[in-house]
Amino acid sequence: MTTKERITEEALTLFAEKGYKGTSVKNIADAVGIKDASLYNHFKSKQEIFDSIVELILEHISGLSETLGMPQYDNGYTSASVFYEKLDLEGLKNLSREVFVFYLTDPYISKFWRIAHMEQYTNPKIYTIFRKIFMENAISYQERLFEEMMEQGVFYRGDAKAAALNFYSPIYLLLSMYNNQPEHKEEALEILDKQIEEFFRIYRKKD
Repeated sequence: MTTKERITEEALTLFAEKGYKGTSVKNIADAVGIKDASLYNHFKSKQEIFDSIVELILEHISGLSETLGMPQYDNGYTSASVFYEKLDLEGLKNLSREVFVFYLTDPYISKFWRIAHMEQYTNPKIYTIFRKIFMENAISYQERLFEEMMEQGVFYRGDAKAAALNFYSPIYLLLSMYNNQPEHKEEALEILDKQIEEFFRIYRKKD
């Protein structure tokens, strides 16, 4: 691991523990084991370090999609619709479980989640980034996807945005509830399964 990568990782941990404002550049340098001046050889400011954390989070999310073979945002919603059309209830539950466990247990994602909720009232800029990644982008993607699935006759016709909110809101709530309790993962997954079953029952057309 390079020094720059170590700075990013130590900063992420410190931000999650002490908050963005409560963490100084010196704190980060001390955690890495270098002098403040050496840190500035890699990053110009604490904000630039945070920006590198955001890039790392996006890379992790993209990596998950590739690992699971999920359609990317830029591959078109028709192809995404075809991907999800092939999933039966068990397939959708298994996929949802894998994504949920990743978001719940991945050290980078879970720490970033804590940072955002810690900073939402004191640093709106950080919370805006979190909102964009974990709320707006997710709901927008699902809205377009469900709209396409309705067009293709896979889902019953309805309001695609409402369907996206119905699907994602309980998942987001579960992630928020269990973020600091990964040891209760199985309990969360049981609730998730029931949510997926109910969503499937309401929206998926019978074969």
